[in-house]
Amino acid sequence: MSLITFFLQADAVEAVNQAAGTLASSQKVSLSMIDMAVKGGWLMIPLVILSVLTIYIFGMKWWTISRASKIDPNFMRDIRDFIHDGKISAALNLCRQQDTPVSHLIEKGIERMGRPLTDIQTAVENMGNIEIARLEKGLPSLASIAGGAPMLGFLGTVLGMVQAFFNMSQAGNNIDITLLSSGIYTAMITTVAGLIVGILAYFGYNYLTSKVSDLVFTLQSNTIEFMDLLHEPADKPAK
Repeated sequence: MSLITFFLQADAVEAVNQAAGTLASSQKVSLSMIDMAVKGGWLMIPLVILSVLTIYIFGMKWWTISRASKIDPNFMRDIRDFIHDGKISAALNLCRQQDTPVSHLIEKGIERMGRPLTDIQTAVENMGNIEIARLEKGLPSLASIAGGAPMLGFLGTVLGMVQAFFNMSQAGNNIDITLLSSGIYTAMITTVAGLIVGILAYFGYNYLTSKVSDLVFTLQSNTIEFMDLLHEPADKPAK
């Protein structure tokens, strides 16, 4: 009978262990991202807002810059032909149909034709500065999020550790891990969330900045080409 009792007890222990393992695995599966965010405390609210702003700003600026970068490769050739043929109105209409930063610069220069070349170049450069400022609008906010989100996460870490040590001091000799769990969750989750938002904003900012730099180079090259075009009629009679 003792041997049978021993095997029955072993089976009971094994069943309890399996039940405990099943319960632990089910608890792990049930811990979703929303549950983790809730455990992070109130600082998760501004971090979630910053993440939404990061996605919104990046999406809007990416669409704007991509649209501005779509330039007809025959645009400047058509402008050159229209100006050589004296079709100024047709050149202006072509610029308005394109609706890109390059076409805006060329349109401003065509509108100033007949004035001194220095005045035309100044007007084109001023329009270029306006277009660049429009393209860069919102990028400083993205840079601020890249630097501010990790700082908020670090603030959550400090507050969480303060809470954990406060709970330890209040517990005295009866320290229980459950007393520290809320502070540890706040410390770790806010740090991870802040880093994720900051990394996304950082790489998004650098990517958009590089795209704007490429577009600025395109604006400069087209400006030079347009100014050279204005010199051509003056040079031709001398040949």
